[in-house]
Amino acid sequence: MGIRNQSTVTEFLLSGLTDRPELQLPLFFLFLGIYIVTVVGNLGMISIIGLSPQLHMPMYYFLSSLSSLDFCYSSVIVPKLLGGLLYKDKAVSYSGCMTQFFFFCVCAISECYMLAAMAYDRYVAICSPLLYNVIMSPRVCSLLVAAVFSVGFTLSMVFEGCLLSLDFCGSNVIKHYYCDIVPLMKLSCSSTYIDELLVFVVGGFNLVTTSVTIIISYVFILSSILRIQSKEGRSKAFSTCGSHLTAVLIFYGSLMFMYLKPAASSSAIQEKVTSVFYTIVIPMLNPLIYSLRNKEVQNALMKLLKRKPSS
Repeated sequence: MGIRNQSTVTEFLLSGLTDRPELQLPLFFLFLGIYIVTVVGNLGMISIIGLSPQLHMPMYYFLSSLSSLDFCYSSVIVPKLLGGLLYKDKAVSYSGCMTQFFFFCVCAISECYMLAAMAYDRYVAICSPLLYNVIMSPRVCSLLVAAVFSVGFTLSMVFEGCLLSLDFCGSNVIKHYYCDIVPLMKLSCSSTYIDELLVFVVGGFNLVTTSVTIIISYVFILSSILRIQSKEGRSKAFSTCGSHLTAVLIFYGSLMFMYLKPAASSSAIQEKVTSVFYTIVIPMLNPLIYSLRNKEVQNALMKLLKRKPSS
């Protein structure tokens, strides 16, 4: 990991989503509403899965882990965004900026690998149903989740090292609403060629590795589904995978647009709009997607609601 040695900037200023005063209050209430839905949705999903014995299966273990990630993911970004929309002071210290980026990076990378692990789980469930409980044992599931977070933490240290090795001695205005590596590299007064190359290679490896895992899993899944004779069976299998595919397409589409290109090839507005999807919208959508399209979750919620008055 590189070390910070010549930087003279001690704090940064976040430009936020917009500099138009008439939009800041409406955006504040919009994103506050989204954040409340995100927190309630993800913590609710974790609680439903934890309190419902019928949901104590590998699929929901991964879903609970995904909800934990989404809650942390949103909480790293949105409170600072809301503060910037409500108050004029948009300053963030150098250490605070580096810390925010690190935890954002841990959540983003871990989510990629968590979605890949969930695709593998669906592959085993549909393609090898008789061996499902053997292959996806509690020990295997725990190891997969531990590996997901370990990879997220390790690779985030690599990206953090890229930022800590840069010198910041000019403008301190980050043209974004949170501390991200692309706008920060644009502020650096030292060469960022190696850092951009590393971000492209490591980031590309993450996205390609996890997306290829998902694609291969779903090729086998689709092949197995098409061999199911019962129309009801095919419909149930498609329904089980549909929620996951929806989440994957939105998340990976926005990430690839943001990071698999040279840092100088996009405008600040494009970066802000794209990042809103995977930092704010997706953490809100995931629990809605998985609950609204999943009858088992709905039934578990109804049982919990009916049980509550008698407790």
